[in-house]
Amino acid sequence: MNILIGLIIIAIGSFGQSSSYVPINKVKNWSWESFWLMQGIFAWLVFPWLGAQLAIPAGSSLLEVWSAGGAFKAIVYGMLWGVGGLTFGLSMRYLGVALGQSIALGTCAGFGTLFPALFGGTDLFHGTGLVLLISVCVTLAGIAVIGYAGSLRSKNMTEEEKKAAVKDFALTKGLLVALLAGAMSACFNLGLIAGDSILARATELGAQSLFALNPVILLVTIGGFVTNAAYCIFQNIRNHTGKDYFSVSGKILTNNILFCALAGVLWYSQFFGLGMGKSYFADSPVMLAFSWSILMSLNVIFSNVWGIILKEWKGVGTKTVVVLTIGMCILIVSLILPNLL
Repeated sequence: MNILIGLIIIAIGSFGQSSSYVPINKVKNWSWESFWLMQGIFAWLVFPWLGAQLAIPAGSSLLEVWSAGGAFKAIVYGMLWGVGGLTFGLSMRYLGVALGQSIALGTCAGFGTLFPALFGGTDLFHGTGLVLLISVCVTLAGIAVIGYAGSLRSKNMTEEEKKAAVKDFALTKGLLVALLAGAMSACFNLGLIAGDSILARATELGAQSLFALNPVILLVTIGGFVTNAAYCIFQNIRNHTGKDYFSVSGKILTNNILFCALAGVLWYSQFFGLGMGKSYFADSPVMLAFSWSILMSLNVIFSNVWGIILKEWKGVGTKTVVVLTIGMCILIVSLILPNLL
């Protein structure tokens, strides 16, 4: 029962993340870099800080929890993850929500799940390690099938149809960007592992297990914000778009800030939910190790649901729809597979 509750909580957070790119279309008169920086303030600073406060017992402080060790390493991994965050956004731009997230998150699921296990000395060919490896392979198979559906869509669409569904559609460039995004984004989970001592200190001080991971999440997102802010400010200067923040006022400014805040809280909900969900996997080491892959699988499923809603798959043939459906079914099976093996 605990595992089911954990899966539901992670799924709710995943749905939020997969929905976080929808508000982009509501932001007016701002360049990509201006929007990305503003939503990043909410996604990587404001809401993670608020979430971290839930893990600080009365009489303690965030600095006291962070002093347990591993904070610097978590921030560094966060900065590396920030590179993935930047290219992740570009993968949406070139491939659309459905295909872009599928490729990037698939790569992220594999690296983010297996690297911590390898670094921890887990034997991936025996016992629980083998279960983890099989489960990840099933996840990657499902994402590969969805990626194949994306390639079928591309072949069957005219250039005009591609541009109508995704304005800046570019398959080759998008695939390369998405693969880089996935590999670097896996560093987020490495950052969470680096903060194990902080998690233990928060628990020791009396933090509820539901929120104990939040101070570590904040460290990783701080690192990611540094990377993203540097890039966005550079682009503001290069493209002369720094004036975006001051060129709008009144209702448009309020509109942009509100939708950036909405995008930020929706994005953060995936890791808020991950921390809460993992607390229900305490009695299952395999589910704990596989939780990152579960989150990525759910993100792919929900992103493709949004892709359908946003008509990114409009006009594709029956074969493409069947392949997409098979891929999503494989991912659904992968969610519970570790508990069955």
